Amino acid sequence: MVADDNPVVRAGLTALLDGREEVRVVAEASDGREAREMTRRHRPDLVLLDVRMPGMDGLTALPDLVPLAPVLMLTYSGESETVREALRRGAGGYLVHGEFTADQLVTAVRDVVAGRAHLTPTAATAVVGELRGSAVAHAEGLPEAAAPANSRERLSQVQPLVGQLGSPLSAREAEIMDLIATGLNNHQIAAACFISEKTVKNHINRIFAKLHCTTRAEATAKWLGTAPDTTPPSREVG
Repeated sequence: MVADDNPVVRAGLTALLDGREEVRVVAEASDGREAREMTRRHRPDLVLLDVRMPGMDGLTALPDLVPLAPVLMLTYSGESETVREALRRGAGGYLVHGEFTADQLVTAVRDVVAGRAHLTPTAATAVVGELRGSAVAHAEGLPEAAAPANSRERLSQVQPLVGQLGSPLSAREAEIMDLIATGLNNHQIAAACFISEKTVKNHINRIFAKLHCTTRAEATAKWLGTAPDTTPPSREVG
């Protein structure tokens, strides 16, 4: 189901998605209240949801929609706090208009239906920024309540990134390591950073070597400061 207050956007998305294999738009909505009603009536496999709509907006409707179907935010609203709030309220992905192609939109739809998070660069940057903000708060000895609110239940379990201080990683490697720590796979990281999966693998190999790790779990533990740096360098296979 497509929920957007702009009829041109709705028509364009419907035409685009209906023309793809195994994708069919079963309903449209112009605001959050109608999105809720249409979702209850049609039980779609996915809701594409705008943020800013008259009456009930997308963020307000999210808690009612998430128990009914996975929700993929599809919006012009790229503010960090909006992204974080959407993810906190259960959105399975967040796409900002202008940051994805038609093929990437279809990939995002399939990912979120399958339970895989999908973020375009602005949304990924908001998640990374929150993790880094937690790191700064922890490093400065601030109480937990003073740190920024986490963006998803999964991120609420991620401890501040102590390992980033004095990190041997480049800025791009640090960005990718942050995304690894949130649980994204190579395909999702490639989509978020707009690079190829092969480039992601190359970055991960260098990250493993610099952090002296052999697995993602070990790299994440060291990156979050929860494991000693004792293993020899290794390369990721595949």
